[in-house]
Amino acid sequence: MRLAYTAYLVRDYDEAIDWFVTALDWKVLEDTDLGGGKRWVRVGGADGGQLLLARATSAEQTAAIGQAAGGRVAFFLHSDAFDRDQARMIAAGVRFAEKPRDEAYGRVAVFADLYGNRWDLIGSRTAVIPESGAIA
Repeated sequence: MRLAYTAYLVRDYDEAIDWFVTALDWKVLEDTDLGGGKRWVRVGGADGGQLLLARATSAEQTAAIGQAAGGRVAFFLHSDAFDRDQARMIAAGVRFAEKPRDEAYGRVAVFADLYGNRWDLIGSRTAVIPESGAIA
């Protein structure tokens, strides 16, 4: 077994699609109308990883938007070209919470998405995260 997608709460499908396409240079992998205002929308990067966009439909779900990990970093993007990708993201309006720093696992900077969820942009030094999830 492997994890296929992660549900990502959104206020509006189209605003979230626009952000992921513009800010992260991701693609819409699927957008199927399920009726009643509900859609099956998957977005992801060219190198893998997918989110299933889930529109909040209750007050409780709406309150949870932007709280994917309770204020901690919830999502991790690995980049083979950290400086290039960070510069492109900044040009697209992404707000970084800090300047890049070097850690044992690579260069990292925290940024917020359109709802305030925190992400790490990570430029790996030598370790690559293969599909199995184990560090090589």
